[in-house]
Amino acid sequence: MSLEPHGEPMLEEFAANTLLMLLCYGYVLVVIFMSSRIEKLFDISRKSSRKFLHAMIGNLPFVIPFFTIGFFPFFVAAPFVLVTILASPYTPFKGVRGKLKGLSEISSEGHPLGLVFYAISYSVLALFSASRAYVVAAGVLPMAYGDSLASLVGERYGRRKYRLMANKSLEGSLAMFLGSFLSFFLSLFFFSAFYQFSLAAQVVPAIAVALIATVAEGLSPMGFDNLAVPVLSVLAFLFSGGGL
Repeated sequence: MSLEPHGEPMLEEFAANTLLMLLCYGYVLVVIFMSSRIEKLFDISRKSSRKFLHAMIGNLPFVIPFFTIGFFPFFVAAPFVLVTILASPYTPFKGVRGKLKGLSEISSEGHPLGLVFYAISYSVLALFSASRAYVVAAGVLPMAYGDSLASLVGERYGRRKYRLMANKSLEGSLAMFLGSFLSFFLSLFFFSAFYQFSLAAQVVPAIAVALIATVAEGLSPMGFDNLAVPVLSVLAFLFSGGGL
């Protein structure tokens, strides 16, 4: 019995998913390259270039619905756990870190393992929630856009300071809440074209995501918010009924 009628479509599907994964790799590499250059091109701080990297990498959940094989979104993110470790000060291969100069310079701003934690968070979410990309977005977008906006607003306009486990400002925390809510809720308009859920039913879960993300960011020591915000945001989304 010939397997060609079944084998060829499967091979084509695998090839299409592989191509999409490679395009994602290309996108990430371009973003890393741009992040390492915009500091000088536009005379911005290294912190701003790092937040640009955060935000642009946070767009990857929008690609997940186009994968038809479930493990591919995980393999989009997982290699960058190793790459960010190699670019960090904790790399066992100093020569490799030198070749990743652009990324290593960005990593030097803030917690040296911050980008590693970010890659780990995305990888774990993609592993367990690839079938519901909007759940991945619930964890990634508050970190990508909420935290980035909070950092930039807090640095420039933060006047009302407070300290729990790290120095924060009320202005930055408000930016965190608004950035998290708007980025995630607006993303649901996109995801609703692929998944069967009511946008009206997602308003309260989106508010819960933004609230918990803001609290987690306010309580987390530097760098560890890249773990705490995604995990707690997803839990808030699921427990408030958003994952249905």
